[in-house]
Amino acid sequence: MQPGNYTAILAGKDGGTGIGVVEVYDLATNVFADLTNVSTRGFVGTGQAVLIDGFITGGGNGFAQVVVRGLGPSLTQFGVTGVLANPVLTLVDSNGNRTINNNWKDKQRAAIQATGLAPPNNLESAIFVTVPPGNYTAILSGDGGGTGIGLVEIYKVR
Repeated sequence: MQPGNYTAILAGKDGGTGIGVVEVYDLATNVFADLTNVSTRGFVGTGQAVLIDGFITGGGNGFAQVVVRGLGPSLTQFGVTGVLANPVLTLVDSNGNRTINNNWKDKQRAAIQATGLAPPNNLESAIFVTVPPGNYTAILSGDGGGTGIGLVEIYKVR
């Protein structure tokens, strides 16, 4: 595929619902390619129905700086209704270590603002982290068990 922006849409057959997976792989080992952003929008429920977005860093390039965002309220500016009122973002590494953020300005405010990727709404969540090569999972849930439409975004900063 040529460099650019792409969208994958996953929908249930005949309007069916359930849990689905979309995966993107870069299989060209002899060509420099750099996936810089991935995002997932969907319904955020409770328990096993939270929104999950995974990513893998590696390729021998060492550590990567990423910003992971969990959005809800700001989606209304795009006409989305029934949004997640107060997103809580949890980033988990392959060893089970967790970083949690609820209300992005409460932690790492200056670092997140410096990336230009600060969430538009104070109730939204963001985590700025430098990670070694490995597998990571971003989990979006609602504060106090809240539910609604949410968006998880993962940006490679450097």
